[in-house]
Amino acid sequence: MNQDEKKDNSIEEYGQMTLENENGRRMIHLLSIIGEVEGHENAPGTSKTTKYDHVLPMLAALEEDKRVEGMLVLLNTSGGDVDAGLAIAEMIASLSIPTVSLVLGGSHSIGVPLAVSADYSFIVPTGTMMIHPVRMSGMIIGASQTYEYFEMIQDRILNFVASHADIAYDQLKRLMLNTEMLTRDLGTVLVGQEAVNKGLINEVGGIRQAICKLHSMMEK
Repeated sequence: MNQDEKKDNSIEEYGQMTLENENGRRMIHLLSIIGEVEGHENAPGTSKTTKYDHVLPMLAALEEDKRVEGMLVLLNTSGGDVDAGLAIAEMIASLSIPTVSLVLGGSHSIGVPLAVSADYSFIVPTGTMMIHPVRMSGMIIGASQTYEYFEMIQDRILNFVASHADIAYDQLKRLMLNTEMLTRDLGTVLVGQEAVNKGLINEVGGIRQAICKLHSMMEK
């Protein structure tokens, strides 16, 4: 398999590739977080997913690859597994190379910590971010311990986002528990500039602005 075939296979299988400039000296890794963030259980075969067991080893290898000078994260995700999403977000946040994220169609639920895990974040004008309480599927035991467990999970998410974005914990929790916007659920949807105004995202922009910002960070 030649280099081009390997690159095509990497995009198809993992939504990842390495971008090189004309002389091949400056390299940016591209990570796409698309569809549902898949955790320990496999999503249905018809679902678009980002598999954390693919992403985590790649991020570890990226930290060791001295040829790569920066990473661009493209997000269009409906959310997914909390533990898997937070694991990826923590890995991105701990990388030593500069990182920039770009929210495209949406970065909902666990996609919020993923978007803010980068050193600098962008959102397109029509991009959306949805903040809502943790949801569980399957059988749930109706006991106070269940509620406390939900609170603990939500606290992990709120603490991560508040520590990586320009928004206070209490303000973020109010957005999560908002009852005035979503008719069948609690939470808040922020569109484009609204996400910037609330302090979740650094700037409104597209791919040109994101790559330009990443290059400037790499030069420093």
